[in-house]
Amino acid sequence: MANPLGQAVRGAAAMGANVAGDWANALRGDLGGSDPDEWDPDYIRATLPIWRTAFNTYFRSEVRGLEKIPHGPSLLVGNHSGGTLIADTFVLAVEFYERFGPCRRFHQLAHDVAVRVPGTGIRKYGTLAANHDNAKKAFALGAPVLVYPGGDYETFRPSWHGDKIEFGGRKGWVRLALEEGVPIVPVVAVGGQETALFVTRGERAAKLTGLDKFARIKVLPVSLGPPFGVNLLDLPGRLPLPAKITLEVMDPIDLRDRFGKDPDPDDVYEEVTAEMQDTLSDLSDERTLPVLG
Repeated sequence: MANPLGQAVRGAAAMGANVAGDWANALRGDLGGSDPDEWDPDYIRATLPIWRTAFNTYFRSEVRGLEKIPHGPSLLVGNHSGGTLIADTFVLAVEFYERFGPCRRFHQLAHDVAVRVPGTGIRKYGTLAANHDNAKKAFALGAPVLVYPGGDYETFRPSWHGDKIEFGGRKGWVRLALEEGVPIVPVVAVGGQETALFVTRGERAAKLTGLDKFARIKVLPVSLGPPFGVNLLDLPGRLPLPAKITLEVMDPIDLRDRFGKDPDPDDVYEEVTAEMQDTLSDLSDERTLPVLG
């Protein structure tokens, strides 16, 4: 039987070493984020017990349908929630490695800013800067890739839109799956938009301040949450509320098998997002109280 104290010590040591290494690289100007080989099974093995205990305890996390993820490359398409503190992403990654083991490669695409913050350890769990080139690198290695088409537009939607799929009409994921010939696996999550009270996206404010051009950030949202109360773009910082996080992995979709030899991206977008909305509505109906679930 594994020694919990020994596991915790090894995990903490691995995290500390990663923080030191990341900052040393950052000071040399190497921010990383585009190399799939930053993925580190040894780091995952050392830290997985800590993160799984933390997420299962704090968010009472539940992931259904992991067995539906096919072997080989696939594009996992998820709804994005929780501002910059995307608990459902971390919950999915932790449960993926718990089920399939730390040696099965898995990559998640994230905003450049998030993936390059030193010391988080997310690159060692497979996180890459969100672009098609990085996704294709991961597919070439036989990995499933998680993408959030809604990006900052969806993850900062008002909390009363927490039961809505809001990709904002973005269809790049459809074209990527068709170009690479990989199945799409919808992944639907609920609870993330309850980790704070998200008030407004602030799209107009982002344009006025130039954030949309300077940092590829299209929103300047306002949220309410501890310890500081009011946050702008999740700054000065907040502790996520312990909302119950539930995810459901849906059945894989072979686009050409379902939509024909030359699928229309608009048709794919409308049908897949509608099916995801149905699943999200069902998950939302299971919840009786905000945060508590």
